[in-house]
Formats: sequence, C-alpha cells, structure tokens
Amino acid sequence: MFRCGLKGKFKKDFQLKKDKLYHTDIAIVGDEVLFDVNRDGTGIIHTINPRRNYLSRKAPKIRGSSYRGERLEQIVAANIDNFFIITSVAEPPFNNKVVDRFIVAGESSHLNVIIIFNKIDLDENNLIDSWAKLYESIGYKVLKTSIIGNERLDELKNLCTGKINIFWGQSGVGKSSLLNKIFPALDLETGSVSGSTDKGLHTTVTSVQLKVDKDTFVIDTPGIREIDPFGIRKEDLCHYFLEFEKYSSDCKFNTCTHNHEPGCKVTEAVENNQITSERYESYLRILETIEEDIIF
Repeated sequence: MFRCGLKGKFKKDFQLKKDKLYHTDIAIVGDEVLFDVNRDGTGIIHTINPRRNYLSRKAPKIRGSSYRGERLEQIVAANIDNFFIITSVAEPPFNNKVVDRFIVAGESSHLNVIIIFNKIDLDENNLIDSWAKLYESIGYKVLKTSIIGNERLDELKNLCTGKINIFWGQSGVGKSSLLNKIFPALDLETGSVSGSTDKGLHTTVTSVQLKVDKDTFVIDTPGIREIDPFGIRKEDLCHYFLEFEKYSSDCKFNTCTHNHEPGCKVTEAVENNQITSERYESYLRILETIEEDIIF
C-alpha cells in the first residue's frame, strides 16, 4: 500500500479549467495509475491511464456548482466489471424509484447491472417476489439475499470471483454486513438504521477498492440518501429503461420524450399494461430532474 498524492500539473489543470469543469474528481477509486515512490515511502501519481468505464452521479449541491448553476458530476469509481445495486426488503423499506435511479446510472455507464434484494428474512409475506420477477422479466440478474441463513451468498461470491465489483445502495441496506459475510477478511464497520427516520446511518465514509482474492476486488462505497444520474438528455433517458425499447422505436417523433407527445407508443404500452405504471412513474420522476442540467 502506498499513500499517494497528485503531481502538481493535475492540480494546475484543475484550477485552469474550473469554470468549464463538470466533474469533481481527478483520480478516483479503480483508476489505473503510474506513480513514483519517494524516499519516505509515499508516492506521487504522474499518469492516470484511460478509463474503460466509470460510474457517476450528480454531485450533491453542497459539494459545489458552477456560476451558472449546473450540477457537477461526481465520479464514484472506474474500470468496473459488475455493478451490484443493493436494496433492502425492510429497515429501510424497499423503494423501487431509488433502485430505478441506480439502474439508469449503471445502464448509462454500460455496466453489468445485478440487483440484490437484501434482508429477505424480513419479508414474511413474500411481498418482494413480484418486484424480483419484474426486474428479471426486464433482463436483470436478481439475487434475494440474507446473512440470516446465508441465502444466495455462495452464488453472490461466485459472481464476484475474478472481477472488479462495486456495491452501491442507500444507507442501511446491509451492504457492509453482506460483504463481511462473503469476504470475512474485510471486517468492514457496520451500522444500524435510525429509529426516528427509518433511514440508514452512514458507516462507510469513503470509497475504497479492496483485494479479496487473487483476481477479485470489491469497491466498497458510502451509502447514499439520494442519487441523480448525470449527463443524460431527455430524449435518451428511455434507452436506460430497457423494456421501453421495443415501443419507443415506433413513436411518431424520433425525439419523443414519452411524456406528452402525440403518437407515443410508450405511453400507449403503459395504458395497455405492457409497461408497468411503477416503472413509468420512475421514468417521469427522472425526466423532471434532467431539467436541472443545462450543460449540453
């Protein structure tokens, strides 16, 4: 392990471009870098190799925005093989709209998206089964997991083997507990859910890539309260709702946003129950937030 800083040229470029810069990080977790080792054992990064992919979101407003009011891009991690979206059945309660936002972030980054429904032991009435079947019907790999009884944990571990895996979800969904169970050597700090808000409390405070086997890596990320996918045009959002594809190509207008336009085959499919109303509502919610991005 080497504690590294960035060579001055990176910081200088960051300052020169700050009025035109729409992301908030230079070197990020998962980057492949070249660095020189100092006499004291620290390092200086002088080269950041090109990324084959990366996962990002709109940076929280508190982190900064430019003088015109655009939201910046916060890059979470790079060079990812598997993107595991972790949600919980309860404590905190399942929220399909949050899952759909994660999916859009993953699809727009061309990642292999896998959905984990964790704490399945709390689903006494099997209410989550219909959601699992919905996402499977769209084409996603879905796992229903629990550290109580080790539900599907061997399968999860096999999916991670030989890959760079990122686990991302809301605070309190049991991400760190799940990772500790399948990779005990990690010994990640775990937390609880706030009794007053029913939301998770942060335990992981910064993203880190951890080697758990010869060719297997896990990127552990802080739980988040909200996610807005970054850099998506209104007319392109439908591409990241995969079940829309066979209908959107037949819309009257090729720039159709599937909201209010006449001759829209997506809204027609919703009316005919060929697309679920829940997924369509998620789509409309995200469509509204795209208004905030004016950087194109």
